Amino acid sequence: MEILGLNLFGYVIPLWLVFLILIIAILLIWKLIKFAIKILIIIVIFFIILFGLDLLGFFDVIQNLITGIT
Repeated sequence: MEILGLNLFGYVIPLWLVFLILIIAILLIWKLIKFAIKILIIIVIFFIILFGLDLLGFFDVIQNLITGIT
C-alpha cells in the first residue's frame, strides 16, 4: 500500500499534512494582511488629521505662541 503524498528527500509527506500546512499558512498570511491594513488605516487617519489641523492654522498659532514667549 502506497501513501499518497509528496516525496521529499526520501520521505513521503501525506497529502492531508500538506493541505493542513497550506491552510495554516494561508490563515497566517491573511492575519498579517489584516494587521497591515489596520496599520495603514491608522497612518492615513493620522495624516488626514494633521492636514486638517494645518488647514485650520493650528500649527501657526502654536508657532506664534512659542516665538512670542522667547
